[in-house]
Amino acid sequence: MKQFQFKGVKFLLIVVLVYLGIIVLDSNKLPMIGSEFIAIWVKILPIFALIIILTTLINYFLKPKHIIKHLGEESGAMGTVYAIIGGILSHGPMYVWYGMLEEMREHGLRDGLIATFLYARAVKLPLLPFMIGLFGLTFTAVINLYILLFAVLQGKVIDKIMRKDS
Repeated sequence: MKQFQFKGVKFLLIVVLVYLGIIVLDSNKLPMIGSEFIAIWVKILPIFALIIILTTLINYFLKPKHIIKHLGEESGAMGTVYAIIGGILSHGPMYVWYGMLEEMREHGLRDGLIATFLYARAVKLPLLPFMIGLFGLTFTAVINLYILLFAVLQGKVIDKIMRKDS
């Protein structure tokens, strides 16, 4: 079990103190602060719900043995392919994936595959037609191939570095 850390609590307390200071100094800002707070929560709550749902599904359907087989130390080239495909198909803010990747890492996901996944996220399928329209097919194909090549290389480098640290 992880030891509880107070870093997040300290940050929260600092933010609350700043807001209280603003309210004390200029109470006219209170309605604006409240409406901004609600607007931010309305944007963030669906992301939190998605994280909870995805983590629950992964914990329910993917057993550690399955994850280690396809994404663990012995996964080989297919693990890299899965990480690239997953990275390309993933959407939304990157921080949404951190908790899930940490959970999968605890079950045997290689660090290099995490790096490959995160790097491959730079390829955005919905934006490819727009990119082709702006830069042309050749440029788009070459830049995306370089992104994927360096995603693999970055994963290999991370794996080597992390093995030395262990």
